[in-house]
Amino acid sequence: MRVLMADDQRVLADTVAEGLRGFAMAVDVVYDGASALERVLTNQYEVAVLDRDMPGLSGDAVCRRLLESDRDTRVLMLTAAAGIRDRVEGLGLGADDYLTKPFAFAELVARVQALGRRPGRATRPVLEHDGVVLDPAQHRAYRDGLPLALSPKEFAVLHVLLRADGAVVSAEQLLEQAWDENADPFTNSVRVTVMTLRKKLGDPPLIHTVPRVGYRLGA
Repeated sequence: MRVLMADDQRVLADTVAEGLRGFAMAVDVVYDGASALERVLTNQYEVAVLDRDMPGLSGDAVCRRLLESDRDTRVLMLTAAAGIRDRVEGLGLGADDYLTKPFAFAELVARVQALGRRPGRATRPVLEHDGVVLDPAQHRAYRDGLPLALSPKEFAVLHVLLRADGAVVSAEQLLEQAWDENADPFTNSVRVTVMTLRKKLGDPPLIHTVPRVGYRLGA
């Protein structure tokens, strides 16, 4: 899942982003509304976490523009205002969810994961394919009932392949959905991660390389 974290409180933004990466999310971080708007109109994010009270271009304005752009990105609005009127107003702008500061990180993770299941066609909370089971909420993966010890990036790549439901996923799509904007497009990290994930999944092989196209998951 790819997430945008936008908050002018840099320590908070960086801390949340680092925590979300621990749950196999690719997270881009910005500290002002103008940068947030540029990112959401350029990249495809499943979820944007927006501070409502950013100086200059506010989270409210970014949310409105995002809604007008007709993109599938879901918005989790953050604010220090805890009143009912503030929450109603925020949701009325088009935000999908609302969280007041200070918040419990575990709750933010749960809300981001829930929102990430909404865009496009419905996605099952627990994904299964050919004996592989992946539970994003619990951050657990299994093959034939046996737990898999996956790194965050391996988990993210497996998530993307499972969501494709047997369709071919290109290396570019994996790089876009499982890495953040700082990833080098010329790196071999996708190939290396797929290789290590393939080994951890064991035999018979489940990840197949489609020459000059990408990868697909299937028996």
